[in-house]
Amino acid sequence: MSAPLGELHTLRDWLRWAVSRFAEAKLTFGHGTTNAYDEACYLLLHALHLPLDRLEPFLDARLATSERQAVAELLARRIDERVPAAYLTREAWLGDFRFYVDERVIIPRSHIAALLPDGLAPWIGDPANVREALDLCTGSGCLAILLAHAYPNADVDAVDISADALAVAQRNVSDYGLAERINLLRSDLFANLPEKNYDLVISNPPYVVSGAMETLPAEYRHEPALSLAGGEDGMDLVRTIVREAPRFLSPQGVLVVEVGHNRIQAEAAFPRLPFVWLDVPHAEDGVFLVRREDIVASR
Repeated sequence: MSAPLGELHTLRDWLRWAVSRFAEAKLTFGHGTTNAYDEACYLLLHALHLPLDRLEPFLDARLATSERQAVAELLARRIDERVPAAYLTREAWLGDFRFYVDERVIIPRSHIAALLPDGLAPWIGDPANVREALDLCTGSGCLAILLAHAYPNADVDAVDISADALAVAQRNVSDYGLAERINLLRSDLFANLPEKNYDLVISNPPYVVSGAMETLPAEYRHEPALSLAGGEDGMDLVRTIVREAPRFLSPQGVLVVEVGHNRIQAEAAFPRLPFVWLDVPHAEDGVFLVRREDIVASR
């Protein structure tokens, strides 16, 4: 969809046009923003190299010809190709943390991020006591980096089956200067890991059920299917993670797994396991915690 360059002069003009066109095109959001207005603001501010938290002072600024062309091209890709904003800007945010992303990795949006470290305090205790942590299905490395910040004494192993994803994770780890604390490993979950006692294992694995994979909006189909597809009930990888976790957890270790809207499927897969469903904003029943001793006792 071509923007009328000669009719849109100020940032306010472009914002109004973008919101209208996003709504008209029925775009799908969920990769960092939840609505047309917020996404339009983000893309415009990014394209113009303006602070992402300062829109109002610039609304009546007139765009130069080169700026109008750059904005028009960016918005056209979002509308016509349905490319998620994070892939267009090559960045994604979890709170105050910025990560490089491209089409080799799923766009960071894990609810586990909101739990580190305070949300896990009742089960972890003093963050300084976490010495070994593991992030399964690390993707861009975002959660591994958050683990390293939340638990300053921890060495973090970050695992993914995709070499492409690990290349992106390596860039992010380097950007944060954490190469000495985060060890990136290529492995199908625990398969290539030496047995080790982790105080904390987290995972945001693929959990989209097969039926939903077939009807994903166009924006989500830009992401690697390997990072989304969780099998018939979404539990294919979760079953392996729970089954194998005790071998890699310390006696007091805990496992934290994100399962989206699949609480019913998770509890059906492990009817004897006393899951603790963690309180996460906008994701009720989306993340469970289970202690090593409870996994062992449930067998």
